[in-house]
Amino acid sequence: RTYERGVEAETLSCGTGVVAAAISMHHMKFIKSKSINIKTIGGELSVTFENNNESYINIWLCGPASLVYSGNVKC
Repeated sequence: RTYERGVEAETLSCGTGVVAAAISMHHMKFIKSKSINIKTIGGELSVTFENNNESYINIWLCGPASLVYSGNVKC
């Protein structure tokens, strides 16, 4: 779950947080896979990466994208 400053509310998903969690789980050896699915309120996200010694490269975040709001601004 993520509270975003600026939004001043909880958001459905946070890509940065999901990627950080996936890489942390791998780095701490909680998981061995280099492809991880993480379920958020907004849906399931997939993180894949390559691990070269202590570096993580070619990081990909994939998941659904959907319109959650539409509006008009009057000036």
